[in-house]
Amino acid sequence: MKTLGLLGGMSWESTTTYYQQINRRVRQLRGGLHSARCVIFSFDFADIEALQHAGKWEEAGELLNDASTKLKLAGADAIVLCTNTMHFVCQGMEAASQLPLIHIVDPTATRILESGHRSVGLLGTRFTMEKDFYKTRLADKFGLQVVVPDEQDRAAVHSIIYTELCNGIITDSSRKVYQRVIGNLAAAGAECLILGCTEIGLLVNEADCELPVFDTAMIHAIAAADWSMGLM
Repeated sequence: MKTLGLLGGMSWESTTTYYQQINRRVRQLRGGLHSARCVIFSFDFADIEALQHAGKWEEAGELLNDASTKLKLAGADAIVLCTNTMHFVCQGMEAASQLPLIHIVDPTATRILESGHRSVGLLGTRFTMEKDFYKTRLADKFGLQVVVPDEQDRAAVHSIIYTELCNGIITDSSRKVYQRVIGNLAAAGAECLILGCTEIGLLVNEADCELPVFDTAMIHAIAAADWSMGLM
């Protein structure tokens, strides 16, 4: 089994999901007392969040590159960036660490295509919904049509992520906001839904939604575990 380097803390609320799901996948397939070989570098998310909202993305990318090299030195064989938004500045990580990056979009898009969907609604931070890095990869590499919420809905989704979900706050009122936004995406032609922020799965799941749900945190974690066991 190869060793995964988890780059987390963005926020730690969802990094715990990665750690749990990776280990559960290994136990599911290997049985007994087997668990994943992994090392974790966890950021102080306040530092990262400040750079994001100040538009200092290059500086944030350098922090990822430096952390990736530390994971390499700690024995990692691949990098798992446990956040959607920071894939915006993931381009230098492989060169810096000399390790492969298991990209969060790829296993998610593959799962969507296997399910027969072609039009996807995307929920995430404002950065993920508005910048091209995520939508372009879905469209150009996998041929998916991406539908995003309107300005008002994007603002609501983004605010709930940073003020509530990243702080472990889960409320019925925010769940209802997300359900309304998801309904609007369905009305705009989305056939399924990408939970494109690793915290969103803490608030809503398929039982809460009128669309089939693809939770990036869960899918990414399973893909990472399968990679470590040589299954992909």
